Amino acid sequence: MNNNNTNFIKKKLKFIWQEHSYILALFVLIIFATIFSDSFLQPQNLMNVFRRISTVGLIALGMTFVIIGGEIDLSVGAVLAMIGGVIIALFNTGLPLIISILGGVVVGAIIGFINGYIISKFRLASFIVTLATMAIARSLIVYIADGSSIIGPMTNKFTRIGNGNIGIIPIPAIIFVVAAILLHILLAKTKFGRFVYAIGDNEKAAKYSGIKVNKIRILTFVIIGVCVALAATIESSRLASISSSSSGRLYNLDAIAAVIIGGAPLSGGQGKILGTVVGVIILGVISNVMNLVNISPYLAGTVKGLIILGAVMIQKNR
Repeated sequence: MNNNNTNFIKKKLKFIWQEHSYILALFVLIIFATIFSDSFLQPQNLMNVFRRISTVGLIALGMTFVIIGGEIDLSVGAVLAMIGGVIIALFNTGLPLIISILGGVVVGAIIGFINGYIISKFRLASFIVTLATMAIARSLIVYIADGSSIIGPMTNKFTRIGNGNIGIIPIPAIIFVVAAILLHILLAKTKFGRFVYAIGDNEKAAKYSGIKVNKIRILTFVIIGVCVALAATIESSRLASISSSSSGRLYNLDAIAAVIIGGAPLSGGQGKILGTVVGVIILGVISNVMNLVNISPYLAGTVKGLIILGAVMIQKNR
């Protein structure tokens, strides 16, 4: 084999590692999961994994837009609890389920708009603004529920969203996949998506080229607000309740971790929906394997933290 062919192969392998390392990581993880647990590849277990990752997965899809745009949203877990409470409260009043869900979507979009507007208008760090939103949303839902849970009706119409299947495929997984496809098209195939990349890569250059930076930034936060509302629908339906103090807890960490594992740096300007989907699956497989081999769930945070550090180090080496 001559030097040209060798260099070509090296370049190809380097490209695959840099652009698709998360896919290789998933394959390796699946191999290890199969070795450690005979039940991992059973259809019922795999469907259970997809059901469980769908809630955080929807949030991570919206987080992809925010992070690519050079921002971050820490409020998603608390906002999920708040929107879930709104959906259940509306449905308990006798409103049709679809109207109750749309009400939750509207609340999510409004919260996202407020976050984006404050960040853009007052030039504040998204870390600080969404941290404040997290505190406000959690406080409000705890106050409304008096520190307890908001209980929804145990009707099949409501609980089927989070617990039902179409064939063998969980409904939450279908919602997640459809959302991923639509958001992939929006990010990769439209001017809006190109503008999000441009702002995350170089905001000043984007502004000088005529991009309405504030408008695009606000829309990215509206998108994540809608995604959180869909996740809240699944979460509240699956449990037929929302815990004011614990629902959505640490979902912000999981969503951000999934986006980073999928190859999007926190500095912005890079990332893909496919990478986020793979990142969510990686986190779900790790949690599932830990459960199957009886590793303490209290170590999940340690594992996720190490994975985030590893992903950031790989990005740094690029």
